[in-house]
Amino acid sequence: MLTVTQNGPNRIDLELSGKLNKATMKIALDEIITKSEGIQHGKMLYRIHDLNLPTLGALGVEIARLPTLFKTIKGFDRVAVITDKKWLRKASEFEGALIPGLDIKAFAAEGETDAEAWLLSESAVAKH
Repeated sequence: MLTVTQNGPNRIDLELSGKLNKATMKIALDEIITKSEGIQHGKMLYRIHDLNLPTLGALGVEIARLPTLFKTIKGFDRVAVITDKKWLRKASEFEGALIPGLDIKAFAAEGETDAEAWLLSESAVAKH
């Protein structure tokens, strides 16, 4: 399941757990896109726990929406990813290196306080 919560005017929080199928991915992406409208220099907190790989149908939905998702992500400067999976932390930071203007930093599950502090820190330089 993926839940999306608006947490202030320029921040959204995502929580991912379990397995995503085609229907839940569509709903989740619709929510991300809708709740991100109008955000500039935004921040995102992404908690991932008990993750199973998404179904092929879910991946198909995501791939079909890539142009809209890239447009949406341009409104964000920073993403903090919190997960207990080391490979997800590495993959998240690698993804951040591939997306111009987006700084992604990953934290261990017990690092939520550090993730919040990093998102709110004044060292965030606007990249857009």
